[in-house]
Amino acid sequence: MISVIAKIPLQDGKADEFSEAFKEIAAGVATEEGNFLYSLSFSKKAPNMAVIMERYQDKEALGLHSESDHYKAFGAKIAGLIAGAPEVVIMREVVAA
Repeated sequence: MISVIAKIPLQDGKADEFSEAFKEIAAGVATEEGNFLYSLSFSKKAPNMAVIMERYQDKEALGLHSESDHYKAFGAKIAGLIAGAPEVVIMREVVAA
């Protein structure tokens, strides 16, 4: 399994707009074979920090996600909402419950 955590800093007041854009990509991700988790959370300590958690069957599933039309459309929609470079960590999952 491959797990991904993406922390995306948002401009002040843009969390709701970001959440709406996320709902659109989530609908597309739900159709992806090999995707098991795609969720959006916000940090309690930093409310302008969006945290996306993802889980994929393998590298190929992650690659298909990254090349999908809905992923590309999401990037275009959020470009004006982010306040800095996202921090993305891609991990090899060892144990899950």
